[in-house]
Amino acid sequence: MGGTQHRLSIIGDVGVDLVLGPISGWPRIGTETVVERSELRAGGSAANAALAVSYLGGKSQLLSVVGNDEPGAWLAHELRPLQAALIPCSAPTTVTVGLIDSCGERTFFTTRGHLEALTYELLRPHIAPAPSANSIALLSGVFLTPALRASYPLLMRELHALGYRVALDTNWPPQDWSVALRAEVGGWISRCEHVLLNDLEVRSLADSEDLGAAIERLVPMLRQGATLVVKMGARGALAIQDGERCEQRAAAASIFDTIGAGDSFNAGYLLARLDGAGLADALAAGCTAATSIIARFPRRAIAAGELAGLRAHTATVLEEQA
Repeated sequence: MGGTQHRLSIIGDVGVDLVLGPISGWPRIGTETVVERSELRAGGSAANAALAVSYLGGKSQLLSVVGNDEPGAWLAHELRPLQAALIPCSAPTTVTVGLIDSCGERTFFTTRGHLEALTYELLRPHIAPAPSANSIALLSGVFLTPALRASYPLLMRELHALGYRVALDTNWPPQDWSVALRAEVGGWISRCEHVLLNDLEVRSLADSEDLGAAIERLVPMLRQGATLVVKMGARGALAIQDGERCEQRAAAASIFDTIGAGDSFNAGYLLARLDGAGLADALAAGCTAATSIIARFPRRAIAAGELAGLRAHTATVLEEQA
C-alpha cells in the first residue's frame, strides 16, 4: 500500500496526547482514581492518520503548526520520522487527555493552544502542487483549528487548483451541532471527493436519529463521483458512491484504546484509493488498518519494532478478504 511520496497530504491538528484508563464512571470531585494503563504520545487526528500511513508502509506529507515550547519540541521530535512540515508558533502546545471508560467510550479534554494559530496564510506556502493526477489532500481536526476553518472554502478551492482530490474528516465539534454549523459543513461536503465521518457524526450532521435516513439526507450534498464513508467502529463501515452502496464488517478484536481508530481507517482507505482500489477493497483496507493499529497498546510500540508484523498481518487479511 505504498506509493509516490506526498501523493497523500494531511492537513490539520497535531498535539500531545496523554491516554489513561480504564475508568468506570466519573469519579467524585476531590477524589483520586488509580488506572491501570497510560501512554504519552504524539496525537491529534491529522498526526494519527499520518502515523497510521507510516505504519502501513505508505508515505504522506503532514502539514500543521507546533508550539515553540518544550512539549512542542518533544512533539516535533516524535513526528520527525514522518518528515512533517510543522510550522513553529509562539502559542503553547495543545495537549489532550483521553480517558478510556471500561465500556470502551472515550472522553477528551483538550487545551487551547498552538492549533488556534494554524491559518491559511501560514499553511499555503507549504502546500506543493499535486505530484500526480489522483493525489489526495485529507483535511482533519477541523474544529480544533478555528482560524483555518474560517478559510476552508478557500483552502478547498486552492487544493483543487493544485491538482488534489479533497478528503474530509470533520471529527466532533466541541460546540456541538447547530443549524448554522450543519449548513457550513454541508458547504464543505459539496467540495469534497471523499467524506469520511463516523455514524454519530452522520446522524448529527443530518439531524436524524436514524442512520439510513441521515445518509439519504447527506448523499444529495455530494458532488458527482464523490464518496460518503460511514465509519461504524466495531461494526465496520459502509460507503455510497454514485448510487453504489457497499458494506464491510470489521474483524473481531479485543481492543482497549480505540483513540485514532477512525484516523487509522482513513489511512488504510485513502492509501488503497491512491493505489486504484475500488470501493469494496478500499473499505476492507480501512477496516483492516484500523483494527490492526489500535489493537496495539501502547501505540508507540508499533514504531519500536512491530512494523513488519503489522504490515504482514494487514496484507494477509486483505488477501483473505479478496
